[in-house]
Amino acid sequence: MAEKKITIGLIQSVALRDIDKNLQNTMEKIAQAAEKGAQIICLQELFLTFYFPQDEKNDVSRLAEFIPGKTTEKLSSIAKKLKVAVIVPLYEKDIKGNYYNSATVIDADGKISGVYRKSHIPFDPLFYEKNYFSEGDSGYPVFHTQYADISVLICYDQWFPEAARASVLRGAEIIFYPTAIGWTKDYNAKGENWHDAWETIQRGHAIANGAHVASVNRVGRERGIQFWGGSFVCDSFGKMLKKASQNKEEILIAEMDLTMNQRIQEDWGFLKNRRPEFYQILCKKKLP
Repeated sequence: MAEKKITIGLIQSVALRDIDKNLQNTMEKIAQAAEKGAQIICLQELFLTFYFPQDEKNDVSRLAEFIPGKTTEKLSSIAKKLKVAVIVPLYEKDIKGNYYNSATVIDADGKISGVYRKSHIPFDPLFYEKNYFSEGDSGYPVFHTQYADISVLICYDQWFPEAARASVLRGAEIIFYPTAIGWTKDYNAKGENWHDAWETIQRGHAIANGAHVASVNRVGRERGIQFWGGSFVCDSFGKMLKKASQNKEEILIAEMDLTMNQRIQEDWGFLKNRRPEFYQILCKKKLP
């Protein structure tokens, strides 16, 4: 089996209310990640803006943009110049006037490979996303970049094993999870550690599907949420390869050996020994 190694970069940042500063900071960090050898670079969820769904209702339509649009044009240019693929999570408005929590993949030639729209939308105190985003209609596409075949799932999607499994069955070698998650101001989980659960379930998706996982989270306090950073990369059997701090901006660079995926999938048989004839309940909206 021919070796297939690639290097990825995750950009963990503090988000300001100044969109121009956020964009400039990110473009500088993309250049730094490329200089360190990154071939695919992933930004955090809603990287361009503060995390506005903390308000139950607020008009932030001014923050939304089309894809392609102003931001993707700028990042397409830098991707082409640096010969890197970039995953760009944005607040998207489509031509019908619908709003989505989206991520577009720009390949190393500067062309947009496609868009993923967040499927699972939470509605909890300080995470009132259903009031801002329509449920995604993109399904779980695989983006064939020059360096690897990848899927992008966004934040709350990371708690759903079906999304990860569907992505890998479609051929994803790496699942990227751009994220915005942290401790809320009234955090009191009675001994339940949200951060540990968040990390554990994503490593579980890597193991269950024999695919590498890369999760990038924002960092810093934004009003009622202390975002916990902790961006990480794990291999296809859940081994932690690199992990960022919980309190500062970082560019996380990690090398992956994607040939490991096939070995894990074949040796453990997680995909070939499935029994889909018994999985009809997964397609039912309501539990029996």
